[in-house]
Amino acid sequence: MTQVTSGDTVRLHYTGTLTDGTTFDSSDGRDPLEFVVGSGQVIAGLDKAIPGMSVGDTKTVTVPADEAYGAHHPEARQSVPRDQFPDDIPVEVGMRLELRTPQGQTMPVVVAEVAEDSVVLDANHPLAGKDLTFAIELVEIKSA
Repeated sequence: MTQVTSGDTVRLHYTGTLTDGTTFDSSDGRDPLEFVVGSGQVIAGLDKAIPGMSVGDTKTVTVPADEAYGAHHPEARQSVPRDQFPDDIPVEVGMRLELRTPQGQTMPVVVAEVAEDSVVLDANHPLAGKDLTFAIELVEIKSA
């Protein structure tokens, strides 16, 4: 039976949960996730769990934060004066925005706090600082 090796393209179904059991993502009802093993297309901890699997294999993998989206960085939160936002945009906690850096790059942020005179924006990935668990089922291997 063929086993996955680095460089193979794989397709897998998955359900990702937080340590409290909350599902944060799943391929349920969608096409399987496809990626090249070892290419950095998915988080490192998931990528490392796939070699050696065969089609039909299932496993549950716990990925520590440092092999997922990294630590949560307090310095990635920034307070911005409320008057920097257009009056016609209702700024609310949880709202996702995109900012443009002075170098022209787009940076996704989430509104973390809203006060009368300021808005706190958070550029951390929403899953930063969290350990993740993936229940996976390998459905296809395309050898390199």
